Amino acid sequence: MERSPLVVGGIVLALLLASACSTASSTPAAHGPIAVVAAENFWGSIAAQLGGDRVDVTNLIDNPATDPHDYEPTAADARGVATAGYVIGNGLGYDPWIDDLVHANPAPARRQLRVGDLVGLKDGDNPHRWYSPADVHAVIDRITADYKALRPTDAAYFDQLHQHFVDSALQPYDAVIAEIRARDAGRPIGASESIMAPMAQALGLDLVTPSTFLDAISEGNDPTAADKATVDHQITTGAVEVFVFNRQNATPDVQRLVDAARRARIPVVAVTETLTPAGATFQDWQTAQLHALDAALGQVAAG
Repeated sequence: MERSPLVVGGIVLALLLASACSTASSTPAAHGPIAVVAAENFWGSIAAQLGGDRVDVTNLIDNPATDPHDYEPTAADARGVATAGYVIGNGLGYDPWIDDLVHANPAPARRQLRVGDLVGLKDGDNPHRWYSPADVHAVIDRITADYKALRPTDAAYFDQLHQHFVDSALQPYDAVIAEIRARDAGRPIGASESIMAPMAQALGLDLVTPSTFLDAISEGNDPTAADKATVDHQITTGAVEVFVFNRQNATPDVQRLVDAARRARIPVVAVTETLTPAGATFQDWQTAQLHALDAALGQVAAG
């Protein structure tokens, strides 16, 4: 989903409280762990692993039951941003409230990462960049570079953690992506929304669901009758081999499609927008979902 939350109520209070304390506390501490605030826990998990004991990461969205698109920051969130040395947000209209908190509490020494800007996209483009392996690797490199800029004396330590994360911790994630792409490229799949589009592209899978349908569900809008008919037809005729849906956005339309896919004996794979369970690492969460997709594709191939 890409709809933006209304800036009312809680966010207004949060901004006012943050602004009140920004003069005294908005300069990041020069010693001790870098205070890092991540708007979403999928980016925060990566940031924590790349920073080790030299960072202290706070994830603002850290509950699998929370819909990131409707999130309204609290006064505590605003205070956290006011004292942060590094702020990470997704951008692309996904979390505009994090920019509001940063702008309400200027700090010349603070660094901010907006993932959409990093990968050269703009508002209106698919915001689900944590489902793009290439973008994930770009974020990993940028976070390490920013940590080194903030704490040059710890540069060697951050380089060591970066190498371990890329070469070891992320290896199963990269490996299953390569395996699916090598074996299953070109196979048709369906999806409930655009969250799956970047990963499908990376895997070489043919996501045949109309992009207008994917975008409508992602944006919280009602798909057109024509798009609904197309997706229904793809499922009933077996034009898709696997159907992927976002469990955190299971609207009645989505649930209807999931039920129809199961009746048609099309394997259904559930994914989520945020870490599930909440304490999982980014790589364990994503790798588990990829293995589920791999198994579903294998089930179809086995007949």
